[in-house]
Amino acid sequence: MQLDRTQICQRIPHAGDMCLLDKMLAWDESHIKCSAKSHLNNANPLRTGNTLTIMAAIEYAGQAMALHGGLIAAEGPDGNRPRKGYLASLRNIVVNHQTLDDLPGDLLIEVELLMGDSDSSLYAFSVSTANALVISGRAAVKLLEEMET
Repeated sequence: MQLDRTQICQRIPHAGDMCLLDKMLAWDESHIKCSAKSHLNNANPLRTGNTLTIMAAIEYAGQAMALHGGLIAAEGPDGNRPRKGYLASLRNIVVNHQTLDDLPGDLLIEVELLMGDSDSSLYAFSVSTANALVISGRAAVKLLEEMET
């Protein structure tokens, strides 16, 4: 199964230009691969002036994590709605490039669920281009309690 940008935006809590992913290429219970070209968009909401710093790559990875969690929840025995969460910590960050806006072609965002429970998840992530690894690391995601609507 693959998803396009519209289908991704329906599954994560990011809307409009803030939904940065363009395609979900593949996923299973422990991995997801996505691609994006929004780093080349001058209207990218994460730009500071004329620059999209490397720190924006962490948001791309975070959105892939959110999509992965949502897909897992939807596939669960109860078809649970995904829970919102936030990045609680980052570890072992390796940066190989300073900005994203000067990288040609699509970004490839890959995340791997290392462990998780009902309160949190630990993911390894990488963002790369066809030619090189741009950034990698680990992220802990803290899940929020579901709120009544």
